[in-house]
Amino acid sequence: MGVITWIILGAIAGFIGSKIFEGSGKGFLMNTALGIVGAVVGGFVANMIGFSGVSGFNIWSILIAILGAIIVLWGYNKLTGDRL
Repeated sequence: MGVITWIILGAIAGFIGSKIFEGSGKGFLMNTALGIVGAVVGGFVANMIGFSGVSGFNIWSILIAILGAIIVLWGYNKLTGDRL
């Protein structure tokens, strides 16, 4: 996947993950950054449990990235002390 695709996938995953996790976003840049990190974390977790990770711009990759974004948002909120 190219850089542009990672940014688009990250933006989608970050936006949806932030809405699922806490109901409000952290802003476009933070959502995108957390979504990209979430895609990496989600792909890593998926590979660890035996599923294929983020493999392109498809529904499976988006779901994995959203799951990763939720994990990253949870960790981010724990580190910064933000309330849920």
